[in-house]
Amino acid sequence: MKSKFPEQSKTIQTDIVLPGDTNSLNNLFGGELLARMDKVASIAAIKHSEQIVVTASINNVAFGEPVPNGSILTIEAKVSRAFNSSMEVFIDVWKQNKTNKEKLKVNEAIYTFVAVDTMGKPTKVPEVKTDKDLEALNKNFNLMIDKLKNQQEKLIINERHEAWGNLARKLAHEIKNPLTPIQLTIDRLKNKYSIQISKED
Repeated sequence: MKSKFPEQSKTIQTDIVLPGDTNSLNNLFGGELLARMDKVASIAAIKHSEQIVVTASINNVAFGEPVPNGSILTIEAKVSRAFNSSMEVFIDVWKQNKTNKEKLKVNEAIYTFVAVDTMGKPTKVPEVKTDKDLEALNKNFNLMIDKLKNQQEKLIINERHEAWGNLARKLAHEIKNPLTPIQLTIDRLKNKYSIQISKED
């Protein structure tokens, strides 16, 4: 069973608050918000475990701001820790109105889910890779890229050396061979200046 990164279970839901979801103050019911968060968190847990999941507990719920009727609500959840058969899912909630794109965080919580088989018995879930694992993966990837760049640079240098070597051998061959264009040109120049020198004498 392969371990997974939190981003692999990341789940985002965007919805709108309707009049039927609000209390007498025209704000979203707290229970309604918890139910929406439970659904999104359960999907994240299912993505991670690839099993049926049930809610075990809700911890550290913090209601920061009321959510008025008509608000656009965004819920984001991902598995932050996994044990033998249980998973902790961290959830963030933001709101925004129809005329302002800026998001304001209104809630966060940690839900705990247990993965079960078709008989309802707890079943093992994958481990969660930590940020350190991700950093190590990125480091190894960057080292591999650097190594490839160094190999490419060495290859270019070797090709240049080979090209200069070929040119040097060609020039040496032409200089030694009196019938080559270079040697013929040198001979013509010698003759030309020899004639000029003779005339001047």
